[in-house]
Amino acid sequence: MNSNLPEGLDQFLTDAGWHGAEIDPLPGDASFRRYFRIRANGNHAMLMDAPPPHEDPKPFLHVGKWLNAQGLRAPRIFAEAPERGLVLIEDFGHDRMRDWLDANPAEERRAYRDAIDALVDLHQCPPGPFEPYTLETYLREVSLFPDWFCKAAGIEVDPMGFSTAWREALGPLLIRQQPGVTVLRDYHAENIMLLGPRGEYAGEQGLIDFQDALNGHRAYDLVSLLQDARREVSRDLEGEMLDHYRSRLAVDDAFEGDYALLGAQRNAKIVGIFTRLWKRDGKERYLPMIPRVWEAMERDLAHPALEPVARWFAANVPDEIRAKQGDVLG
Repeated sequence: MNSNLPEGLDQFLTDAGWHGAEIDPLPGDASFRRYFRIRANGNHAMLMDAPPPHEDPKPFLHVGKWLNAQGLRAPRIFAEAPERGLVLIEDFGHDRMRDWLDANPAEERRAYRDAIDALVDLHQCPPGPFEPYTLETYLREVSLFPDWFCKAAGIEVDPMGFSTAWREALGPLLIRQQPGVTVLRDYHAENIMLLGPRGEYAGEQGLIDFQDALNGHRAYDLVSLLQDARREVSRDLEGEMLDHYRSRLAVDDAFEGDYALLGAQRNAKIVGIFTRLWKRDGKERYLPMIPRVWEAMERDLAHPALEPVARWFAANVPDEIRAKQGDVLG
């Protein structure tokens, strides 16, 4: 076995019925988790290598099995050895939604409607056996904005006031999100696979990167999809897809405000994460994405539901930084 392959892989594949398989590593951005495409006897699968103690495949297995039990399209699990960090799963192919739409832009509305329909199916399921999306979780995530972006931009801010503003804004939403739906938390065009023969989208979509699922508000994954940090989604398309969601599932009068609240919360978090990836990890490629996220965050902040948070931004983040849509780093 190649020394760059996971320890014990040969025996794992033999036990799973894939002895002698071809093994091709796939590029990735994670520090410890790796993926390999496995081929044998005309069949193919995907190997996840998530070695402990740095990684733990058990959350992926837990959520994936639940999604499949609900009839949703997570990868089927062929073999698992979580104590070694090895999981053999269904191979969803090569066509990520983002990449496929780069080559097939005329299919954008169709692909996004199907992605909305998948969320509708998920939101019609009972909440999964997962932890709740609590106020503490929302606050911990959004604190990445003052902790990383504001420090990197060289501005002094009021972190306690930031937390207080978010507590005030999110309090009513926490009541409305009960009993909740399963929130995948990173549902966007890079984490949706378009299934079918290579280059031919057959209308079925596969879910990946769902191991951090919680039970929370159904607007969260809509925001993740329609205010995508990595792919431009037009305002017209965002509005059309929200209308499509409303046509499939009834929403209350507070839904628009909740969507803006979770949009601002998620986008502020992402600005902080992308700044951290640059500042701490040296990954400069995330900096050009910040203006897109910032622009969406500003739109969300304009909603009356964000009034306490908007006041904090007005008092703490100078206009010249906001005018540049966060493009002040580097």
